[in-house]
Amino acid sequence: MLKDFTIANMLDMSQTIAGELFEGKTYPWEVLPEIGDFIVKLGKTLDPDEYDCVEENVWIAKTAKVAPTAFINGPAIIGKNTEVRHCAFIRGNALVGEGCVVGNSTELKNVVLFNNVQVPHYNYVGDAVLGYKSHMGAGSICSNVKSDKKLVVVKDGDEKIETGLKKFGAMLADHVEVGCGSVLNPGTVIGRNTNIYPLSPVRGCVPANSIYKNKDEIVTKQ
Repeated sequence: MLKDFTIANMLDMSQTIAGELFEGKTYPWEVLPEIGDFIVKLGKTLDPDEYDCVEENVWIAKTAKVAPTAFINGPAIIGKNTEVRHCAFIRGNALVGEGCVVGNSTELKNVVLFNNVQVPHYNYVGDAVLGYKSHMGAGSICSNVKSDKKLVVVKDGDEKIETGLKKFGAMLADHVEVGCGSVLNPGTVIGRNTNIYPLSPVRGCVPANSIYKNKDEIVTKQ
């Protein structure tokens, strides 16, 4: 068991309206097949004084700012005080928390973004969970399918977990900073309060409270 990378050790469940989605699960990637159905179920319970149902299975908080050039396909929920900027492309199955930024030319698909997440510039985030106050630098992406199209295995040293998933982006814990131009390969899991250097190709599990310089140089924050 990859105990450092469980939901309990990665994510502050008080910082999402998706808490029920994670109940009874051990690892954050276990929610990926259920995100779309959960959004439809949750959306129907949202307070109409706080959220507008702008089209079928698309709920947008009245306090959110959505650029007229953004495209939002359902199922989707856009949380309070979130900003969806010019030409953002939300393909569906996207639960975006409160106070988030979804930036210009950023694409989201099958994701849960906890509150105050920023994906502000040219990001691709698919089949992923991004924890509270995590931030992806410009041009950083979640690669979600292996080149050989095999099922994704999460690896931490000699420990391995078969996920049974063909599509698996990245799991970011709370307060993760991903440097500009980085590629998070399928099966990447990053612990709390960790920084990823710009232009990094990342795979496997990166421990909490670390600075990832390259695969051979991961140092503990002082």
